[in-house]
Amino acid sequence: MELIIQILMLFILINCVLKLSFWKPWQAAIFGLICAAFILWTCQFAILQSKTQLADYLNNTKVLQDSAVLITVESAICFAFCFAALRNMFGQKSKKWLQPLYWYPSLLVFPVLFYLLTQLIFALPGTDFSVISYVLAASVLVLMPILAYIFRYLFPEKEMRLEVYFLVSLFVCIIGLITTVNGNVTYAATEQPLNFKALALSAGLFIVAFLIGFAWNKVKWILRQRREQKNKSLQSTK
Repeated sequence: MELIIQILMLFILINCVLKLSFWKPWQAAIFGLICAAFILWTCQFAILQSKTQLADYLNNTKVLQDSAVLITVESAICFAFCFAALRNMFGQKSKKWLQPLYWYPSLLVFPVLFYLLTQLIFALPGTDFSVISYVLAASVLVLMPILAYIFRYLFPEKEMRLEVYFLVSLFVCIIGLITTVNGNVTYAATEQPLNFKALALSAGLFIVAFLIGFAWNKVKWILRQRREQKNKSLQSTK
């Protein structure tokens, strides 16, 4: 289980760097500086941790369920950014309340960096803790904007990069729900007999909503065609 959670943390880092690839280089460098400062600040707490304590956290059902909820919320934010970016690509202006999604890199990356710092401290016994924290902070400060540039170079088309970001976010969401529950269901469904009336009502609402959407799309297409024909006739008369 611990290995799978570490894989999940790796993809959280990849997802964060992918999001930074949509930013300008100096913006990614500023976020790398924030992450480096976070590592230096949390060094005083990382040296107080122990392997058994971290193992208990990773096997604690309550902690894992809370983590599953946080991963789901962050994945939903990532999905919302993808749809907002697609609206901009197709020439539609995104709403103002969606614009902050562009500036949300990742909050889960901070506990991942803290875990990485503790693992380096455990793996390098006898080394000065300050040296380890400074080396990791410098590495994060340099590698984050560089990796963001590499992703931008590998996927120069924004559409392709957005698709990769969506797929990685989906993978993080799925593996987060699978690995963090540790054999328990985080979102448990209530047990009740099959309600055919509710199923029929749901199917009816779906059909009605589908027909309304289909009819509205047809009407809008007809109105657009008439508007285009009217504009062409006005241009021809001029």
